[in-house]
Amino acid sequence: MDSTFDDFDVSLRDGRVVHVRAVAATDEAELVQAFGRLSAEARYLRFMGSVGELDVERLRKAFAAFPEGGIGIVATVPADDGIDIVGSAVYFIEPDRARCEFAIVVASGFGGAGLATTLMTALIDAAKRQGLREMDGFVLAVNQPMLRLAKRLGFTIEPDPDDASVRVCRLRLKP
Repeated sequence: MDSTFDDFDVSLRDGRVVHVRAVAATDEAELVQAFGRLSAEARYLRFMGSVGELDVERLRKAFAAFPEGGIGIVATVPADDGIDIVGSAVYFIEPDRARCEFAIVVASGFGGAGLATTLMTALIDAAKRQGLREMDGFVLAVNQPMLRLAKRLGFTIEPDPDDASVRVCRLRLKP
């Protein structure tokens, strides 16, 4: 989808190695499988509500928007059927072409190992390379691990004026 994203391997804090690369249209089945492996809590935190199944049409529209409308990256590990996606991060460029909105999800078994930091850092770097000036994300107030990560990465965190259960994470990007 985005040939400007350079693949890389990273060793996590627990010693496992993941491969990070741009998402591809051929990843659809693996993304559906990855969604199916998410716990109900992980789905709630990522989608800010109870979600029973992945909206494949919405996923395809996101693929179609890349790279002009944003970027998607995935973290993969080898699996019996080829690969498993154990984390993903995206940003979508706002109509003003200066800001983007991010979203991230990490498989439960990979939480706390540094994968979210790796994915967010790669996403921020990609946004900077694309010349964007600001990255925003909406995070549930109960998602303390994500809020701590955002703070460590330099995001400001403020209550959403329209929803007390949500925090707005905002990072000024230096081109």
